[in-house]
Amino acid sequence: MSLWNLRNMKTEDLKPLYFEDYHKSENMDDDLIEQDNPDHSGTLDPSLEAVKCKWEKEQLEIKKQISLDDDKIVKKMLSKSFKETFYIGGMDISFIKGDDINACAALVVCSFPDLEVVYEDYQMVKLTQPYIAGFLAFREVEFMVQLYENVKENEPQYTPQVIMVDGNGIMHHRGVGAACQLGVLLDVPCLGVAKNLLQVDGIEKNEEHAELIANLKESGDSFPLVGISGKYYGKGLKSCEGATKPIYVSPGHKISIDSAALLVHQCCKFRVPEPIRKADLNSREYLRINF
Repeated sequence: MSLWNLRNMKTEDLKPLYFEDYHKSENMDDDLIEQDNPDHSGTLDPSLEAVKCKWEKEQLEIKKQISLDDDKIVKKMLSKSFKETFYIGGMDISFIKGDDINACAALVVCSFPDLEVVYEDYQMVKLTQPYIAGFLAFREVEFMVQLYENVKENEPQYTPQVIMVDGNGIMHHRGVGAACQLGVLLDVPCLGVAKNLLQVDGIEKNEEHAELIANLKESGDSFPLVGISGKYYGKGLKSCEGATKPIYVSPGHKISIDSAALLVHQCCKFRVPEPIRKADLNSREYLRINF
């Protein structure tokens, strides 16, 4: 699809699809293009084939439940007529350097729209599930669910009404990234924010993609992430004036592509939205101090 066509297409003309999360490492470089692609991951160990088949079936069931319609709370948050305070959670998992099992799972809840931190929770966890390309959520989401249950039980007034995940939503090879899986499991609006481009359906870091980035002039400018299939997966977003690289926003559940990008932009003081930025920085600091 040409650059001209992308610029001149209306959002409603783009067809949403469901597409994956990327495999994170503690020292991820922003220039890295994640290739957590099950179609190019080599031969899987036979002992993991049964696990993969089981997870594929679970993903298909989750996919059937995904909604890309804005939940009523999302509509209220983005409506200028509502002046109340809302709460947005940011979730991230940071690993001990050189260790892909022991990690710190973090939840930071910020008030919205003023973006003040009102709640934090950091839990050391062991990711004992195997890593299989395309199924990262099965290693991580159970700990995110527990973080949500913790705040709901201990300080329910700060239970997040929308959750942002350091990862992807519908931008996934089977349409069920971590933000989708978490959103469906919790029945809460959820979206994914990735610092790096996941290459799917012909969406690549090539000259055309570089031109789209170059045309992001002002904070809030964006371009649609459209595959060669014509499917619409999310947006590349210039999240703040100082950002030289976009972030990639895709909805997970109970939120539309446009609303996900708009909400993320309203949460950005820096390149990454505050709830995720705080969860990432603070979980790394937690590991630095304690390990």
